[in-house]
Amino acid sequence: METTPTASVSPQRSELRKKVIESIATTMDLYGVNHSFGQLYGIMYFEDRPMTLEEMKDYMNMSKSNMSYAVRSLTESQMIYKLDEKRDRKDQYVAETDFFRTFRNFFGAKLQREVDVMLASIREVTPELSEIVLSEETSADEREEALRDLHKMRHAEQYYVWLQRFVDRLQGGDAFFEKGE
Repeated sequence: METTPTASVSPQRSELRKKVIESIATTMDLYGVNHSFGQLYGIMYFEDRPMTLEEMKDYMNMSKSNMSYAVRSLTESQMIYKLDEKRDRKDQYVAETDFFRTFRNFFGAKLQREVDVMLASIREVTPELSEIVLSEETSADEREEALRDLHKMRHAEQYYVWLQRFVDRLQGGDAFFEKGE
């Protein structure tokens, strides 16, 4: 991984950047982001200018297809942004350098996906569990098990309704989630 930007950076500062870039990549890996994608974000974080796919590919020694996938993933997570203006007919990208905004964007999107998937599932199975409980043809043991499952679904739904409020506050820039002093 080449981490020295095109601007003049002393060897000492380059090594210090490499340490932080590796820490960013390791941290992002903890949250399910490919390690090399984290390295790319770290490199772009320290760049003071937009980068093209070709430049990123050269920095990372990655194939064009892997680089495209990395850029698409980081763009979808709003960790990097595609600029409207092109350079030599090539798209340009820049990193989001506000870690608070990056946190809100990344975790807000992940948590929203979890809420959407789980609430849809819970709300789909709850009426059918209720039918099992209310059916005269259901055995006592099956009714008891279905009631237990129904109770679990109601408890889970309460959690996901709470989590939705949390996500709304997170994405809305609630003061709790703003930069500390």
